[in-house]
Amino acid sequence: MKIIYMGTPDFAVPSLEALYQAGHEICYVVTQPDAVRDRGKKVKFSPVKEKALSLGLAVLQPVKVKGNEELFGILREAKPDLIAVAAYGQILPKEILDIPVYGCVNVHGSLLPRFRGAAPIQRAIMAGDTETGVTIMYMEEGLDTGDMLAKTVVPIGRKTGQQLHDELAAAGAELLVDTILKLPSITGEKQRDEESTYAPMISKKEGHIDFSKTPKEIERMVRAFDPWPGTYFYYGGKMIKVHAAEEAAENSSAAFGTVIGFSAQGLDIAAGGGVLRVTKIQVPGKKRVEIKEYLKGNSIEIGTVLG
Repeated sequence: MKIIYMGTPDFAVPSLEALYQAGHEICYVVTQPDAVRDRGKKVKFSPVKEKALSLGLAVLQPVKVKGNEELFGILREAKPDLIAVAAYGQILPKEILDIPVYGCVNVHGSLLPRFRGAAPIQRAIMAGDTETGVTIMYMEEGLDTGDMLAKTVVPIGRKTGQQLHDELAAAGAELLVDTILKLPSITGEKQRDEESTYAPMISKKEGHIDFSKTPKEIERMVRAFDPWPGTYFYYGGKMIKVHAAEEAAENSSAAFGTVIGFSAQGLDIAAGGGVLRVTKIQVPGKKRVEIKEYLKGNSIEIGTVLG
């Protein structure tokens, strides 16, 4: 097929590579503009742009797509059979959705209609779901509301956000290629809107641990927010990042956030009626370490209330 591919972050790279390896003609790769950092001294390409350039593919980087007549003209002139999208970062207007022969399909990191939106991977972990997956869907003007073409299920277990992200990205790439082969004859399945849930974008401030939440909820958040935005609390005015935690067997009636134990096994903190055991942390300017390593030369006083 003649395909235009639209994507931006790491999640979208395996799908682009899979389409290329499958022999499809990729006439354009559309991705977000380069990021400028350090007061314009450094320019960072999106992961999809880096991959596209390494494959010798033509790249387009419009600042916006809505109302962009120049972009519409370029895409129409390409006469694509299909536009494939994975985490592009902008909602596509009707002018683009109507261009390809077989429409636009999207690789979405959840089992729709559960977790429509920007952060389905993290929200699935935080919700305590036992499984998630990838859905290939037709795109329409709504947010992840189009007819579903195919799904694949992936167990969550105790995976971190990064681990689940990588597994879903690979699974989505394989499913996309398989779905495209069946596209001329496949029939989409409508989503049940009444069963839908929303996965809003993650903000950095969400990583600040609220110790009124249960240990299970905090442990899931620690995994979900690895590697970004990370989870943290404040001790002595410094931000301490938490990289691993678990629910301890003990209960506690102490005030939320109170340190009730500190040993080689972990830092025990009263949380949501139970005890959260933090086992790996990172202090400013240092590498992440197990609590038993932090104990060498450091201590946290029992009874301290963490912020």
